[in-house]
Amino acid sequence: MKKILIAIFIIASIVLLSSACDEYNELTAPAIDFGSTNFTTFVAVGNSITAGYQSSSLYESAQMYSFGNLIAKHLNTSFEQPLYSDPGTPGRLEIVSLQPFISSANQQFGEPINSTLPRPYNNLGVTGALLYDILNATNANNCASALFAGKPNPMFDLVLRNSALNIGSQFQQAAALNPTFITLWIGNNDVLGYATSGGTSPSTPTDVGTFTFLYNATAGAFASIPGAKVAVGNVFDVSTIAFFTTVGPQMAFSVPWGYLASLGAPGIIYQQHGEIIGSGIADSLTLLTGGVFITLPGGSYASLIGTPNGKFYSDNGFPALPPGIDTTKPFGVHPQNPWPDALTLDAGEITTVQTAVTAYNNVIRDAATANGFALADVNTLLKSIRANDFSGGTNINGINFKTTYVTGGLFSLDGVHPSNQAHGIIANTFISAINSKFSADIPLIDVATIPGSLVFAKISLDKQGYPQFTRGAFDHLLF
Repeated sequence: MKKILIAIFIIASIVLLSSACDEYNELTAPAIDFGSTNFTTFVAVGNSITAGYQSSSLYESAQMYSFGNLIAKHLNTSFEQPLYSDPGTPGRLEIVSLQPFISSANQQFGEPINSTLPRPYNNLGVTGALLYDILNATNANNCASALFAGKPNPMFDLVLRNSALNIGSQFQQAAALNPTFITLWIGNNDVLGYATSGGTSPSTPTDVGTFTFLYNATAGAFASIPGAKVAVGNVFDVSTIAFFTTVGPQMAFSVPWGYLASLGAPGIIYQQHGEIIGSGIADSLTLLTGGVFITLPGGSYASLIGTPNGKFYSDNGFPALPPGIDTTKPFGVHPQNPWPDALTLDAGEITTVQTAVTAYNNVIRDAATANGFALADVNTLLKSIRANDFSGGTNINGINFKTTYVTGGLFSLDGVHPSNQAHGIIANTFISAINSKFSADIPLIDVATIPGSLVFAKISLDKQGYPQFTRGAFDHLLF
């Protein structure tokens, strides 16, 4: 009887396997309808998100899930990337502890893997690239950050390799590949640098007139590439990313407000834009509802509120205390030792950011329409997910996503750059836009097939058996 059951099982398995093969073999599988698109030579141009940068680093095991690479693998087309071995450049953020949450920067560095590729990469995303750079930057020293802020960006040399190729900018290298399809996602850094610095550096986002001129010139250049179809992405609102939405609500629940009241403080006293003596006041409701954003690095200082200290200034290399600052006063609750401007996006700065984002996206939309590009509306996507945070989250392929830091699944440990699975969601946003614009019927990627992104640090113990943390281990200590 046992042998009969085994035989039946084997026969049934063969039947099922044959059925599956009949359904999915190359001859019977339904062909993808590409509409008017052709992905034979696919090129992605942009900044760190396009590059696949995660957790403050560029490293291979994350680059493999860049949205461009996911699209390319989904469509079985070649896609070379400037791969950098783990733990990346610089060393990525890794989880040291979940309770309390502590992340640490890995002190090791990877190295380039395929830097001798004798042609431009298909993924031309450069970490730190601004809109200006797409047409103009060819190396670390003539990019926007070098020219206008005195900060050379070596990522341009890593990706463009003009010392060997001598081809030119991201646009020129893309054009040299004679691409049949291009994704262009640029503009986020033109406002994000201002926002992540708490409105301190640069002092304003790229002005709308300059952005309009540069974007139209960039769009026109890509439209001129013979035979290439283009899909562009827009700029996301910072109110949807974990870098800004994490620490403030935590402070709303965790700061001892009764203790602050005993000090005569109506709430957190912070520097408004350009101030030394703090005049801004944020109570728990303001922090909880996003009337003021506290940036993710602020988590390192939240536990010090109410204590006399100047840790922020010593940590950030101030040669001396700014005139008017008195660190003998209780930190964050006294006008002379206020919560720092660099860790705060106040109401006026939030308005500045959102006004810029709206204007940029109008420019991108109009350029897409004028040039016949598909438009991937990533901003609306993130806003819709953010809106669902308060009603249980957003289910995508059986996975529940929120914009919350770490546990929400959308953001890597730096709170800005998408996780592996979020890249899948972004890839699908581009695919949907491509289907709509170019009469294609490309199936979406199953996000559930993409692994998560969180990496845990390898902790060594000292002679007493206590964990030894690397430098920077408490950069993202949250309470």
